Amino acid sequence: MSLLPSFEIGLWNAWILMLFVILHPRIMALVDKAVGTGDMFAKMGGSPPDEVGEKASKLPTLLLYALFGYSIFLPLRVRTFWFYLGLALYLAGIAIFMSALVTVSKTPAGRVFTQGMYRFSRHPLYLSFIVILLGVSVATLSGLFLLLSTGWLIFPLSHVNTEERSCLDMFGVAYQDYMNRTPKWIGIPGRIMKVT
Repeated sequence: MSLLPSFEIGLWNAWILMLFVILHPRIMALVDKAVGTGDMFAKMGGSPPDEVGEKASKLPTLLLYALFGYSIFLPLRVRTFWFYLGLALYLAGIAIFMSALVTVSKTPAGRVFTQGMYRFSRHPLYLSFIVILLGVSVATLSGLFLLLSTGWLIFPLSHVNTEERSCLDMFGVAYQDYMNRTPKWIGIPGRIMKVT
């Protein structure tokens, strides 16, 4: 893995994989329209962010766009072991993402998401992006892409506790029970928060 790989514009560059990341809001809307009730974004809303929170929430989006811009110049290491390993991780991330979307779409409003990938992780959408970005990093053997992706990782790691407090306020004991039986991340049991 190279920190500074060669920069080449080409058809078989990482932008192909990063299109999913850029288009994910539209993909979410299409999945919700196909299998859901059309209110997925409202179900995932939580409490509205304050002014500081709203500005902070734009940073991960800007970083994803920066990663996409960089991916235009980042060649995939096609026909190497690393490409196939990275592609497998990438596809696993998309599978996690799509499974979580279907669960959110099909869950009635006002209920905790507990089916599909939500049985294994309380935050499968964030987890899917972590796996997708790791897959792109491996498929390109780019240490710089991995470093920039790690910068994006700060957002979900710092944001999930706020989301969970909001869910505890909204769902109370039902969400506390869910937290007690489901790890925050797959295979990594989370610290149990008590309802206050």
